Amino acid sequence: MEELRVKAEQKRAEGTPVVYYVSGEGSECVVFIHAAFADHTQFNSQVNALAGQYKVITLDVIGHGASQDVSKGDGIEKMSQYIKVILDQEGVGKAHLVGVSLGAVVVQDFANQYPERLQSIACFGGYNINHFDEKEQRDNSKGQARMMFKALFSIRWFAKANKKISAYTEQAQQDFYEMNIRFPKKSFMFLSGLGKMVNRQQTQPRTYGLMIGCGEHDIAEAQPISERWHESEPGSRLVIFQGAGHLVNMDVPDAFNQALTSFIEENR
Repeated sequence: MEELRVKAEQKRAEGTPVVYYVSGEGSECVVFIHAAFADHTQFNSQVNALAGQYKVITLDVIGHGASQDVSKGDGIEKMSQYIKVILDQEGVGKAHLVGVSLGAVVVQDFANQYPERLQSIACFGGYNINHFDEKEQRDNSKGQARMMFKALFSIRWFAKANKKISAYTEQAQQDFYEMNIRFPKKSFMFLSGLGKMVNRQQTQPRTYGLMIGCGEHDIAEAQPISERWHESEPGSRLVIFQGAGHLVNMDVPDAFNQALTSFIEENR
C-alpha cells in the first residue's frame, strides 16, 4: 500500500457514523468513495497525486474502517445523506465525486438525490443503478451471496478469494487483502440496504460530467455493461484501463490519476 505522504485531518460528519479525512486546500473538492470491504486508504495514491491542487476528501463507508459508531437505523442507503453532511460541514457547494465498485453505487445515489451539489461524477467497476438489468441483478446477487458465505465462515478465506477477483496486480491484491481482513463480520448488516438504491429512480438530464470506467481484466460482463451505459449517456466519457482488474485505482494508479485529473479539469 502506498504510504500517505500528505497531511490528512480526521473528522466525523456530525450526527452520523461516518469518519472522513481531509487533505489539501484547493478551491475545488474531490470526494473518493471506496469499494466494499475496503476503507479510505484505498485512495492513498490518489490523495498523494491530487492534494497539491484540490481539497481531497476520503471517507470510511458505514461499517468500514473507523465508521463503526452506529445507531439504530443507520445503513448504506443513508450514505448520500452522510456525504451531504460532510460537504456542508466543509463548506463545499459542489464537488467531484469518485467511486469504485460499491463506491460507484453510492456516487450515483448521491447524484440522484443531490444533483445540484455536483461538478462531476466518475464511476469505476460499476453499473447504471437506475437501469440495472434484472438478469444481471440476479446474477450479481448470487455472486455476492457466495462471497458473503465465505466471509461469514472465515474472513481470511473470503479475503483470499476476494483479492483474486478484485485486483489484477500482485501488489494491489495484497493491499486489498489487508483491508479485507480488517472488515468486521457484524458490518455485513449495513450493506443490506444496497438494493434500496438500485432501480428506484429514472435518470434525470445531467448538468454535470460523467466518467465511466473499468479494467480490461475485470469480470467478462464489466466492459459490455460499461459500454452500454456509456452509449445511453450522451456526453459521457468511457475509459477501459489496460493492465487492471476491478480495482482500477489500485492496479494502475498512475493511469487512473492521469485519466481522472484530465476529466476533472474538463468539468471545472
